[in-house]
Amino acid sequence: MGSYLNPGTIEFQESLNSEIYIDKTGLIEKTNAVLRTKQKFVCISRPRRFGKSMAADMLAAYYERGEDAEELFANFAIGKAESFQKHLNQYDVLKINMQEFLSATQNIDEMLQMLKKYLIFDLKESYGQVRFRDEENLVQVMKDIYTATKHAFVILIDEWDCLFREYKEDKEAQRKYLDFLRAWLKDKAYVALAYMTGILPIKKYGSHSALNMFTEYSMTDPGNMAEYFGFTEEEVSTLCQKYSMNFEEAKAWYNGYHLITHSKNGDQRYSIYNPKSVVESMLRHKFGTYWNQTETYEALKIYIQMNMDGLKDAVVEMLAGGSIPINIGTFSNDMTTFATRDDVLTLLVHLGYLTYDGEKESVSVPDREVAQEYVNAITTMDWHEVAESIQNSRKLLEALWKLDENAVAEGIDKAHREISILQYNDENSLSCTIHLAFYFAREYYTIIRELPSGKGFADVCFIPRKLYADKPAAVIELKWDKSAEGAITQIKDKQYVEALKDYQGNLILAGINYDKKTKKHSCKIEKLEY
Repeated sequence: MGSYLNPGTIEFQESLNSEIYIDKTGLIEKTNAVLRTKQKFVCISRPRRFGKSMAADMLAAYYERGEDAEELFANFAIGKAESFQKHLNQYDVLKINMQEFLSATQNIDEMLQMLKKYLIFDLKESYGQVRFRDEENLVQVMKDIYTATKHAFVILIDEWDCLFREYKEDKEAQRKYLDFLRAWLKDKAYVALAYMTGILPIKKYGSHSALNMFTEYSMTDPGNMAEYFGFTEEEVSTLCQKYSMNFEEAKAWYNGYHLITHSKNGDQRYSIYNPKSVVESMLRHKFGTYWNQTETYEALKIYIQMNMDGLKDAVVEMLAGGSIPINIGTFSNDMTTFATRDDVLTLLVHLGYLTYDGEKESVSVPDREVAQEYVNAITTMDWHEVAESIQNSRKLLEALWKLDENAVAEGIDKAHREISILQYNDENSLSCTIHLAFYFAREYYTIIRELPSGKGFADVCFIPRKLYADKPAAVIELKWDKSAEGAITQIKDKQYVEALKDYQGNLILAGINYDKKTKKHSCKIEKLEY
C-alpha cells in the first residue's frame, strides 16, 4: 500500500460509516464493462459536491490489488452483478487528486515533476524487484512493471481539470498538462481503465484536443451515468420517509437537474438532486441553502455581469421561471473563451447554476436553492431594479391574498418599470414580469405555467404545497391590451378552475391586463366561495 498506489479502502469505508450513504455501486458495473476495451477511457464532469470523489474512492476500493473488499460490496448493487467477482481486487490502482499537486507547487513544471516523482516512488517501493530502463521516467517505469508482471493499472484522476480552472489564461501550462496526460495514458498497454472526474468537459481545448480517446459524461450529455452522480428522486423520497421530512418541500428546494439517458431500450429520464444539500437538510432536519457552502455566489456573479448578447435579459427571464433556448455546440470547454451568450450559459450548466433540457435545447434555473444564489449575486451588483422587484414581491403576494386589486395592479406596474430591460411587447414578456413580481410566492407554492385545465391552459397557477395548505390557490389569466374582466370571464368559461377544484372555497381568480396606450396594468380579483 502506498499514498497513491493501492491507497487502501479507508476513504470508501468512511463513506459507508456515514449516517447517510446511498448505494452508487452500480457505477462499477459500468466501468467493468469497459475494462480492457477501446472505451476504457472515461471522464465524468459534474458540479461541485455531486459525489465525484466518493465514486473515485469506491472504484479504488473495488479494484485495488492486495485488498479483500468482498464484504464491503457484497450487499450492494454490484454484489449482484455477473462481473462482481471477475474484477474484484484484480488491478493496481493509482489514485490521484490533481488539486493536491497544483496547490503544493508554483507552476505547471513543478506540479508535473512532483506528480511523477511521487508516483514513481510508490511504484518502486512495490516493485523493487523489477529492473527499470529509466527510473525517472514515469511512462517507462509503468511499462517495465507491466512487462515484468502483466499487472495492469486502473488510473483514477480526481479534479483533473483544476489546472484549467485556476490557470485560466495560461495556454502554455494547459498545453504541457495535456501533453503529459496524453503521453501517460494514450495507447499504453498498462492501462486497464483510465477514469477522470472534474467540473469541465475535455474535448475542445484548442489545437490540443489530445484526449479524444475519452468518452465524456457531462451535465449536457450524461450518457448512461446520470443516476450515479447526485441523488435520484426515489432515493430522496426514501430519505424523506426515514428522516420524517416533507418530500414535496425537498422537491421544491433541490429537484433541479433533469438528465436524460438514451439507450436501445428507450430514453430514461432522471430528476437529480444535489447530494450535499439533501444530506445536510436531512441531518439538520431543516430545508435551506447548503450547496453555497462549497463556493460563494461571487463565482456566479463574475459570469452574469458580462451581460453578453442580452445575458441579463436571459437571467431575469430564467429567474422568473422561464427557460432560454441555447446552442451548447460552440462552448470551448474552458472558463475564458466566450464567443456568444450561449457559451456563458453552457458554462453555468457545467458549474451547476443552470440545468439543460436536451429535448428542448434550453436552460433554466434548477431549483429554489440555486435561485437564491442568483438573488444573492444580483443584490450585490448594479441590477438594482431586479433586486427591488424581488424584495417587493412579498407585499404583492399579500395584496393578492387580500383581494386588493389596486395594490396588485400598482405592484405589477412598479415591477414592470423596474425590469424595463425586458422587451415588453407581448403576453410572454407580461408573463415574465408577473412571475418575477410574484417571486416570493415560491416560498409557499408550486408555480405552474400553462397548466392544462378544462378547455385550455391556465396562464399561471399557484398551487399551495402541503405544508402551506392554509394558503389560497390562485389562477392568474393574463391579457395584452384587452381587459382584466375578460380574463376572469375566460377563466370561468374555459373551466380553468377544474384543475384546482380541490381548493374551491380557498381559490383566488385573478385577471391582469396591460394597456399599451396607458402603459398601465389593471387587475380584477375574485374569490370562489363554493
